[in-house]
This record gives sequence, structure tokens and C-alpha cells, in this order.
Amino acid sequence: MEELWTFLSTRPIDSGWLAWLIPTLLQILALVVTLLLAQAFLMYFDRKVWAAVMMRKGPNVVGPFGLLQSFADLLKNVFKEIIIPSGADKVVFILAPLVTFVLALIGWAVIPVAPGWVVSNINVGILYLFAVSSLGVYGVIMGGWASNSKYPFLGSLRSAAQMVSYEVSLGFVIITVLLLVGSANLSHIVESQSRGLGMLNWHFIPLFPMFVIFFISALAETNRPPFDLPEAESELVAGYQVEYSSTPFLLFMIGELANIVLMCAMLTILFFGGWHSPIDVPILNQMPIFWFCLKICFFFFLFAMVKAITPRYRYDQLMRIGWKLFLPMTMIYVVLVAGVMLFVPGVADMFQSWRS
Repeated sequence: MEELWTFLSTRPIDSGWLAWLIPTLLQILALVVTLLLAQAFLMYFDRKVWAAVMMRKGPNVVGPFGLLQSFADLLKNVFKEIIIPSGADKVVFILAPLVTFVLALIGWAVIPVAPGWVVSNINVGILYLFAVSSLGVYGVIMGGWASNSKYPFLGSLRSAAQMVSYEVSLGFVIITVLLLVGSANLSHIVESQSRGLGMLNWHFIPLFPMFVIFFISALAETNRPPFDLPEAESELVAGYQVEYSSTPFLLFMIGELANIVLMCAMLTILFFGGWHSPIDVPILNQMPIFWFCLKICFFFFLFAMVKAITPRYRYDQLMRIGWKLFLPMTMIYVVLVAGVMLFVPGVADMFQSWRS
């Protein structure tokens, strides 16, 4: 620490490193705080939707209309005792939820919420998200293995196979979008959807089958019902999290919810115009953050409705859908899109008009 402080204190102020560091840290802090607060209310929203489908009230005691229920659950988990099984690998047992939590948050570094409102506007934003999502499975595997119990280990293996299987389909869906846009920058993908008849642009019509596959694959990637088999209470008693309590359990939950919201943001960016208004009206176009958040809430509502009304799949059905249905469909669609872009004159220029 002394060497680090000496290095920082001896660097000249006018070299530019401090002018870059402070705004970046402030952006990261604002994004993390906003995301965590949003997750608290989205969890409340999720529980309210589920309750409404079952014709009951849901959270309605803590705070006005139950709005503070998520914060009460947070305090309850934080002040509980952390229990580590005697036969567990203690270091890996504690690191697992931290890995899940950190990887879920750093994926948001490349998500643009408005023009210029992004922590890191890199040209390989999609590849960055691929790398982060691929590493996310390690937190689940570490938690299941370190618990030194059969059921958590089985749940972690289920989750690993499930996440790897559906990442392939997600990858091919994203490739179709990249072929049309001609860029892996998420801001460029949003800008490419600024032209068109409102929602009726090229993302919404030709890529609608890819949107459906991406939505279903996102459910499986985030272990959401009806694909919550790693956490199936009737079979594995909460799966890889069964030995966790207090703050480590809370970190797993926050990481999983952050991944769900990230998938909602990806659906918004790839297919529904990002921060653009669905109706091309000058006044509405002045509210980019509002439209981006509204679209995320819409997709989160769809996630909540699927959870409430869809029965759980068997594990063999889950894997069959991923490998025998979605994988061939997405591969064929990639070939079709590439063929149209290559052999139909003017199509590539029309889709990539954002460059002008």
C-alpha cells in the first residue's frame, strides 16, 4: 500500500490520469448505487406481479404499499449469522458469492443507458459481455463444490450445463444482429435503430424469431422459471445455495437479479431500440433514460409473468430445447442473414445507414 500511495502522490496532476480516474470512479459509483436501488424495487415488483396472478396482495406491510419490503429483507439477511459447514472449503465457500456478485455488476460497464451515458464505450462491448457471462458460471460451481454436500454439487453441475448450453444460442442470436449492424459496439447497435417507423424497424420484424429465442435463452441463462432447475426446491432444496445463509446468500441473490436485469437491458438494446422513443416525436425523443428504463421494466414484467404462469420443465426437456431446437435454428438464421447481406444489393447499406 505504501508503494501504491507513493506512486499516486508523485504523479503529476496535469498528466491526465487523475482527470480520467475521478470521473470514472464517480460514474461507476452512480451506476452501482442506481442499479442496487433499482433491484430492490424490481424485486418488490416481481413479488407483486406474482401475487396478482395468484389473486393475493403480496408485500403490503413494510412501508407505504410495502415498498420497503426489499430493504427489510436486506437488513434481515445482513444481521443474520454466517454459518459455514464444518466440512466446507471455507475460502472457496466465501469467494463463490463474491465472484457471482462482482461479475454480475461489472457486465454493466458497457451498457449504454443514453447517448454518451456509459462507463466504458468500447468497440468490443459484446465480446466483453460474452467473457463476463462465461465467467459467471464459476461462482455457481465454486459454491456447489465448496459446500461439501451432494445436493449443492448437483445443483451447480446442472447450472453449469444449462448456462453453457444456452450461451451458444445467445451467441448465434447476437451474431445475426452484429452482421446487420456491422459493429460490436452497443451504442452503435442502438443508433442503428434510430431510423424506421417507430418500433417497426428491421430489428423488430426480420429478427423477431431471434428475439423469441433470445428471450427464452435468457430465462435459462439466468435460472429463471420455468428453467430454474439448479434451484428446484422439490428436487434439490434450493440447489447450490442450500448451505448458504446471511450475507453470502444475499450476494448470490443480488448477482442473479443483476444478471436478469442485464438480460432485460440486452433485449432492449439489441431488438427494441435502446433509449430511442418507440414513436418518432421530438418531445418524446428528449427522454432517453426514461424510455430505456421503461423498456427494461417491460421485459422484467414479462420475466415475472413467465415465472408466475409457466410450469417447470424437466431437465431433459430443457437440454433438448437448447441443443436440438435453438442451436440449429440460430445457425440457419445466421447463414440466411449472412447470405442476404452478401448477395442482395443495397441491403447492407440500408441496415448500416447509421455509419452516415
